[in-house]
Amino acid sequence: MKLAEPHVSQTDPAPAQTAASRELRDLLHRLLMQVVGRRAPEVADWLTAGGTGPIPAGPMAVPYLQAQNIWFQLQKIADENARIRARRRTEAEEGPDAVPGSFAAAFQRIGQSGLGRGAIDAAIGKLAVVPTLTAHPTEAKRVTILEIHRRIYRKLVELETHRWTPRERARHGDEIRAEIDLLWLTGELRIERPSLEDEIAWGLQFFRNSIFDAVPQLFDQYGDARERHFPGAATPVRPCIRFHSWIGGDRDGNPNVTAEVTARALVMGRDAAIACHLDGLRTAAQRLSISRRIADIPAPTLAALGALIARSGAAATLEARNPGEVFRQAVSAIMIRIEATGTGGAAAYAAPHALVDDLIVVETGLAAIGADDLAAQLIRPVRWRAEVFGFRATSLDVRQNSTVINAVLAEVWATLGIAAAPETADGAAALRRALAADEVPVVDRAALGPVALELLDLLALMQQPGRDPEAFGPFIVSMSRSAEDILAVYLLARYAVAGRDLPADRPVLAVVPLFETIDDLRAAPEILAELMASGAARAAARERRGVVEVMLGYSDSNKDGGFFCSTWELEKAQRRISERLAGLGYRTGFFHGRGGSVSRGGAPTERAIAAQPAGTIDGMMKLTEQGEVVSSKYANRGTALNHLELLASSVLTHAALSPLTRESGHDPEHDEALEALSGMSQAAYVGLVRMPGFVGYFQEASPVEELSSLKLGSRPARRFGAMTLADLRAIPWVFAWSQNRHMLTGWYGIGSALDAFVKVRGGAGAGLLRDMFDRSRLFRLIVDEVEKSLYQSDMRIAADYAALVGDAATREAVFAKVRREHEATVAAILDLTGQRGIAERFPQFREQFDRVRPELDRINGLQVELLRQVREDTKRNGISVPLMQSMHCIAAGLGWTG
Repeated sequence: MKLAEPHVSQTDPAPAQTAASRELRDLLHRLLMQVVGRRAPEVADWLTAGGTGPIPAGPMAVPYLQAQNIWFQLQKIADENARIRARRRTEAEEGPDAVPGSFAAAFQRIGQSGLGRGAIDAAIGKLAVVPTLTAHPTEAKRVTILEIHRRIYRKLVELETHRWTPRERARHGDEIRAEIDLLWLTGELRIERPSLEDEIAWGLQFFRNSIFDAVPQLFDQYGDARERHFPGAATPVRPCIRFHSWIGGDRDGNPNVTAEVTARALVMGRDAAIACHLDGLRTAAQRLSISRRIADIPAPTLAALGALIARSGAAATLEARNPGEVFRQAVSAIMIRIEATGTGGAAAYAAPHALVDDLIVVETGLAAIGADDLAAQLIRPVRWRAEVFGFRATSLDVRQNSTVINAVLAEVWATLGIAAAPETADGAAALRRALAADEVPVVDRAALGPVALELLDLLALMQQPGRDPEAFGPFIVSMSRSAEDILAVYLLARYAVAGRDLPADRPVLAVVPLFETIDDLRAAPEILAELMASGAARAAARERRGVVEVMLGYSDSNKDGGFFCSTWELEKAQRRISERLAGLGYRTGFFHGRGGSVSRGGAPTERAIAAQPAGTIDGMMKLTEQGEVVSSKYANRGTALNHLELLASSVLTHAALSPLTRESGHDPEHDEALEALSGMSQAAYVGLVRMPGFVGYFQEASPVEELSSLKLGSRPARRFGAMTLADLRAIPWVFAWSQNRHMLTGWYGIGSALDAFVKVRGGAGAGLLRDMFDRSRLFRLIVDEVEKSLYQSDMRIAADYAALVGDAATREAVFAKVRREHEATVAAILDLTGQRGIAERFPQFREQFDRVRPELDRINGLQVELLRQVREDTKRNGISVPLMQSMHCIAAGLGWTG
């Protein structure tokens, strides 16, 4: 275990960024070693001597792993800080158009495309990006640890300036060392599984720390870039971002999520948004000391401000407190009404748009007296936040599995004397009859079990009118296999409020299918066509201006068919779904269920969006931000701002340029080749996972069974408690294959497919593959991400894990197959790309991974020994802390867990 820095490759494409990162790592490494020297001298002595031997096994491993885990995290903070520095330097030296992923660069590219102004304005008008935070995942860092990391990051930002004296810089170093010491004394490892309230607080922390502040800056950058390239645009700058969340709403396989928890999540999100608005207005009230005696305020402005103040019910008090300062009074009046919205007071706003209207009154009033700068600095950011966040931090999506939904419907029908089973032809007919009826009977709740009661309570909650009509997002049906799976939710929603006196303008429920497996992706277009024949689904689409939301699952489709097959089937599904719904008169809004690793859809944001089929984004993109991805993208305001700009600018570019892409058309020969490669890749992958003994190999050659001890989230690792591969969640599936360095979820089957393609088609086939590598964005993205997965895999280490498998025949058969495919895939990728070594095309990626590889290899070796010890010790009770630490360390070194 050695914390020293390797030499950085001279081929690194960002030398300035690399130099800055190295400088920061040197500082953090020195400070860490000072902490370790005081807290664990034996570890410091071993490290200082350049220890290269194995980490001591057993309890003695704890401080070694603790030091390594902190070091992995500190390196990420340094790299993140260096990226932001490099971005700022590029803008300062070359201008905003030179910054990759910026709005300025996107507008420049769109402007150079030859599109007419009308088409450009249309693309801008459709722009809607919806990051959706989820916590079921993979993030093990507690809020306390995130806060320490953020403080270290802020201290590094403060050190950027050169005005500090040596004494002041030394004091900054002391403060950073104190934070590192606090990391050591706090410990990152969760011994207790986080509660759902912990997860909700974890998600909201990113809004308080970065997202609330980043959004107004994002709109400023959007407006500046647009005015720079398209001055005098007809449509105004408007919010193009909305945030959704599953935290507190996702109950798929998590029995701990109840309607009560969901209601609590709504309250916590509302309180966070209200606190944010009040903070901004408090600053405005302190500064807007504009006196009527000096400023010439037009009569219409005075009248509008007076009406605003009167609506608070505290006009006399405000006038007495700040006589003659009508802008200060108006801001204070808005604050009174926002506070009443949180407490349910009489002056509460009926909905977010009423708050926005009041802020516009103040903003335009300031403009009327020539105080545009004050309006832009003090009121407009609050107004933009109100437009984006309303009285919520996020819209809360809800998710439940179709199996549970159908079981609940069957239970409800049993109480009503309906004998049909929901998943039969008779059940489908009964379902449609019940939906078409003017009213449904009241359900005898006393006859229902707890799962059915919980779902009905949830659906009733989702239909309650509230102060914010966007408090809830859609109800997502995972494992959707038929139109009836979605229609069942519409019917249960009616049962949930039967007999209740609810207003006619109550929220219209949106139910979204989630297609996850390969078979379901293929069946999706016809399922959706059947769904839209229902009046309930059509009414929901009308409410959303003809947009039908469809969620696509990257994780389970990968587990089902392997990486190549999953990627191609997702591409085809988007094309076919868009065409089918367009034929019925609807637009499709795709919700991409991506994870952090390539196996679960993770890829560089800009390139992943650019590779989506032409016309399938249409200005709208919703995607999950899961686990460690959330903290890597949103932990700090600078990174949050840059990520959101990259996301939105990429969607804008895709939407604007899609008509040109469609005109040029995609190459049918490429599609034919992708179809053939997908089929051959899937056959190879299925041939592995269906081998006799494969499940046993997976369980013994990885820490998947021990993973449940690592308290990553509130949700179990398996759906419904089953012990089969089919019921294992995709996150632990990917996590386990990354821990044991097989990484096969990111590459298996591709080598066989490429080899077979060339063997069948000969030289022409090899030439076609190279043409696809040059011209097909999708194929290039697949090859790039496969190559990175191969670089992080290690068959030597994988063999050590394979040795844990007790049955020799199974061990030798499965691992031999994995190793042969690995060799074939490496050879095929090198032949295709013309490289001598894997990932030579990605020097920065290689440098970052090579920097942690020696320590990762050593931790893998320790983990194998710890797994052997745990499994041999039949008398062991409780958890193995070193084993948990090893899993945590490997995840930190890789930068993702699933």
